[in-house]
Amino acid sequence: MDINEYNKDIEDLFLQMLYNDEETFVRVKNIINPAFFEDLDNRKTIKFMMEYTDEHTTLPSNSQLKAITGQEIKVENFDESATDWFLKSFEKFCKQKAAVQVAYDSIDLIKDNNIGEVLTRMKAAVELGIVKDLGIDYFNDVSGRLTRMRDNSKMISTGWKTIDKKLYGGIEKGTLTIWAGQSGAGKSLFLQNQALNWAELGLNVVYISLELSEDLTSMRMDAMTTNYSTKEIMKNIDDVAMRVGAFKKKAQAGSLQIKQLPNGSNANDIKSYIKEYEIQTKSKVDAILIDYLDLCSPVDKRVSPSDMFVKDKYVSEELRNIAIDLDVLMVTASQLNRGSHEEIEFSHAHIAGGISKINTADNVIAIFTTISMKESGRYQIQFMKTRSSAGVGQKVDLKFDIKSLRIVDLEEGEADAHTHTASNILDTLKRSNVVNDVQETESEKDRKSGAQAKQQAKALRDLVRKGPI
Repeated sequence: MDINEYNKDIEDLFLQMLYNDEETFVRVKNIINPAFFEDLDNRKTIKFMMEYTDEHTTLPSNSQLKAITGQEIKVENFDESATDWFLKSFEKFCKQKAAVQVAYDSIDLIKDNNIGEVLTRMKAAVELGIVKDLGIDYFNDVSGRLTRMRDNSKMISTGWKTIDKKLYGGIEKGTLTIWAGQSGAGKSLFLQNQALNWAELGLNVVYISLELSEDLTSMRMDAMTTNYSTKEIMKNIDDVAMRVGAFKKKAQAGSLQIKQLPNGSNANDIKSYIKEYEIQTKSKVDAILIDYLDLCSPVDKRVSPSDMFVKDKYVSEELRNIAIDLDVLMVTASQLNRGSHEEIEFSHAHIAGGISKINTADNVIAIFTTISMKESGRYQIQFMKTRSSAGVGQKVDLKFDIKSLRIVDLEEGEADAHTHTASNILDTLKRSNVVNDVQETESEKDRKSGAQAKQQAKALRDLVRKGPI
């Protein structure tokens, strides 16, 4: 029997059934909110029961309940059918009350132009419920489990085969990937190339810029799809339009929407835009690229923008939650700090703002380049974190067309981004020092060892920054 009106009698019955069956109370505790109860005495009693069980892992005695709240609850045993009725009815009660609360609060949220928060809270209210899915029985139907994983895989190719190989197939929907690079290293270029790769694969892609305008971002992509340089675009408008159209036809019905949002936009702003886009276009977004994370603000305005560690922690968590909620690919970028400028291999310590965003992200991929490497058409990327593969610490070299700005896989036989790796150069320096060491005494070696180490480090950086030898 469905309940259409939740009066005090119904609330009293719910409270009685919660108190008389500790197992039932535990099963529904995650959805209880004292504010759901209209009767103030019931609200006070529920609040005390929740606080007491948080501290003591058991319900208070009836005498404790009466002493603290003034209420005495009748002790009664309920059969299994009554418990089943309660679980269904109480879940519906909590959902309805949560939705009503959102409706009340929405007036002020809408006045503050915080539509995203309304959508987030309404979704949470609708999804409020008792956990019924017990998950996977590991030992049961192993072949069926693996077949289901294979057939329902959310792994999407990046468009770069060499990167896919390191990521065990690509990037998974519902995850957050961060491209990390120094200022001017090409973070936006990688994001824009990534967007085109996915559009070419037939995905519906949204590219959100918090820095470059929609026109400038589009012009860069014009170069990537037409092989004209950005300086040549305006001289060849008709041909550019034709080539972009040809690229679209070549793509598997994918789409690419470019939108500039204000610097400092937060996850709710992004989610609101995506919802509006999906409603107007009647299409489901597959991938969101945000240029870039460091320019986003956290939803909670109380977080100080100057506290980069905390700010980036909140922002990265909120972006990842969007990826999970909307079941999309979420890719963004972040700065490497000043300490990275003297390095040829990056670590977590080189992420601007600290490790908080790395802890949240599923993949963190660093971009390494030098002026010489760019001129010779090479980029190197370094896998700083991969949650679902063993790629951490590995490197991949990519080909860069300085005219069209397109980044692609190296063809077989093409030279790597760096002919001499850091270890090769260091080995060369060590071998050259062996000749001198033979002519020196042990005391001279000890005296000069510190100076040689510094010279080697400096020579190593200088050689790397000169590019291929």
